[in-house]
Amino acid sequence: MSQPTTDENGHVEEIHWPSLIAATAAISAVGIAIGLGLPLLSIILEKRGISSTLIGLNAAMAGVASMAAAPLTTRLAHDFGVARTMMLAIVIAALSGLGFYYAQDFWMWFPLRFTFHGATTMLFILSEFWINQAAPPRRRGLVLGIYATVLAIGFAVGPLLFSRLGSDGVLPFAVGAIIILLAIIPIFVARGESPELEEKPERHFLHYILLVPSATAAVFAFGAVSAGGLSLFTIYALRESMPEPDAAVLLTVMGIGNMAFQIPLGLISDKMRDRRPLLLAMAVLGVIGALSLPFLIHNWLMMAVVLFFWGGCVSGLYTVGLAHLGARLSGPDLAAANAAFIFCYAVGTVAGPQGIGAAMDVAGNDGFAWALAAFFAFYVLVSLSRPLFRSKQS
Repeated sequence: MSQPTTDENGHVEEIHWPSLIAATAAISAVGIAIGLGLPLLSIILEKRGISSTLIGLNAAMAGVASMAAAPLTTRLAHDFGVARTMMLAIVIAALSGLGFYYAQDFWMWFPLRFTFHGATTMLFILSEFWINQAAPPRRRGLVLGIYATVLAIGFAVGPLLFSRLGSDGVLPFAVGAIIILLAIIPIFVARGESPELEEKPERHFLHYILLVPSATAAVFAFGAVSAGGLSLFTIYALRESMPEPDAAVLLTVMGIGNMAFQIPLGLISDKMRDRRPLLLAMAVLGVIGALSLPFLIHNWLMMAVVLFFWGGCVSGLYTVGLAHLGARLSGPDLAAANAAFIFCYAVGTVAGPQGIGAAMDVAGNDGFAWALAAFFAFYVLVSLSRPLFRSKQS
């Protein structure tokens, strides 16, 4: 299979659907597996009598694994090829996921968490690098909007599968492993179109965090708000005397907003020469939406409307930030920047629940909204401080 046709600048001229399908298949399989696995593993540990503190510590291995795997991914893809590395990561993730069922001793779940999330992190990085390379510059936002929508659907399908399969026996683990393994098929079919890394990045991995701060700070804020908000929103709502089913439906509404907004935001970003003002606008809306929560929490309908649009803005930081990254860099620099992008997301997923939880302990229940607003405000400050960076940075 031949490589996509490129213009004089090395950019592809049209969407190559095999590449798009391969990248989205890989990440949707990961989304389904994580959406199925997170509640499954927590429920099983709870049934085994493991304390909440240890369950949380085990879950935190996901962030540690992501931060550890991110710098290694580009090197492996350079040495073994993008498609081959992705297929290897799929096999490792599937075997690790199945291994949880057979690992009876709790300590064994720590290396399994590390290998599972390390492998899925590689899939995130390389699928996003592949799709950014395969997207025509004028359609990049649309392509990444499709990608993000499919990922959101995958995360939604996972818990639905869990509700049907339950937590007993090997079946939920086997289903998760099979779903992951199925992603090998489109990657194998499109392997001839996978981007090549003939050269290693010239700069150190951490340099890329500061090279494109408009993208890396955006995904840090997204990781912090999405992980912290989803983890603690139900607690926040219950403390405000909201019935648990109503709080759960609000999270669903926010997830629907997430799915609904990605393609429209991608299309809007394609009309813009510079995507940074759009990122700044979404962050400002994030601050406003977060600060409005204490005033709306007792009005369920208003909360639903705000969370629908707010969920889209939050997820838009990821999609538009990724499109901005692809517009600024290419080749090995883009691969390394994608690794830095996921690294910042992983840091956000660790910082968000910790920071928001601490804010609720110190400032009371309203600390939830204030901490969410603070993460968005951090991005606003980074964006407004952009002129302080060198002209080669963005």
